[in-house]
Amino acid sequence: MRRYGKNPDEDDIRVRPNRKGNRPRTHIRPKHEDAEDGMVLTVDRGRLTCLVEGRTVVAMKARELGRKAAVVGDTVSIVGDLSGDKDTLARIVRIGERRSVLRRTADDDDPFERVVVANADQLAIVTALADPEPRPRMIDRCLVAAYDGGLSPLLVLTKSDLASPDKLLEAYTPLGVPFIVTNREELENGDAAERVREQLNDRITAFVGHSGVGKTTLVNALVPKDRRRTTGVVNAVTGRGRHTTTSALALPLPDYRGWVVDTPGVRSFGLHHIDPSRVINAFPDLQPGTEGCPRGCTHDSRQPECALDAWVAGGHADPARLDSLRRLLSTRERREGD
Repeated sequence: MRRYGKNPDEDDIRVRPNRKGNRPRTHIRPKHEDAEDGMVLTVDRGRLTCLVEGRTVVAMKARELGRKAAVVGDTVSIVGDLSGDKDTLARIVRIGERRSVLRRTADDDDPFERVVVANADQLAIVTALADPEPRPRMIDRCLVAAYDGGLSPLLVLTKSDLASPDKLLEAYTPLGVPFIVTNREELENGDAAERVREQLNDRITAFVGHSGVGKTTLVNALVPKDRRRTTGVVNAVTGRGRHTTTSALALPLPDYRGWVVDTPGVRSFGLHHIDPSRVINAFPDLQPGTEGCPRGCTHDSRQPECALDAWVAGGHADPARLDSLRRLLSTRERREGD
């Protein structure tokens, strides 16, 4: 029996038709030279809202892309009806190369990696100083994800009218991480938005934080009024906020001088996808102390020859920072041993 490869060059070879139609099957993918470039603004149940030359276009992913998914911030090539009219649907045929990626997992034991935002320049880590209480370990995890994904971190502290930021800043000011402290009055009169906006101009900035820290409230103060999102309140009993933001959404700053990406509030920020050897990159205050470590040192508490203990004991870094590093590493080790 004569057999042919995937690309027979004989003209008389009959191609088996598709069962669902008369169109012959082919392994040649369309090139779509007429596709226009756009930016993904949000994703909702398989429909992607994209910005194409100032128009908002709803599109779906082409079948030839397979399982490759587009996320907020992706640069995509789109074909079809690009008018942006109601009830029209275009098609995404290509996803551009990403220059940065913010990833997370639900927890450190979750093997499924989730890409939150693509092509962001900066990660704004929003933390309330009270109601709910700040969680430094969450900040550390976000710093790890930022450095690993190629984003510059920005620490945004809210609700300074309820608590002082001094104790928290003692741990992070030496790292050189830029920070902004805001309060309710400044949010209402616009002063906070102006100071934060100075750090966002001409950049794409992703905002992350726990529910109830004031993340969406701050984002609303930064963007035009017609782009604002619904906000919620903090539960007086649990101290937790309600998830009013359910999907990531890219919003333009005034005059399109930059973009902010509001992401859903998170309860945890898993780092399953990050190699443990790269976690130290999020602790620049501890990195100089590793110069005296033996080769292959993992910097965890089981390494008796780790030079970080002497480095911290000598007053070069905060002991709480070394404890945070080792807590992160211990969760990675437990996951790898499972």
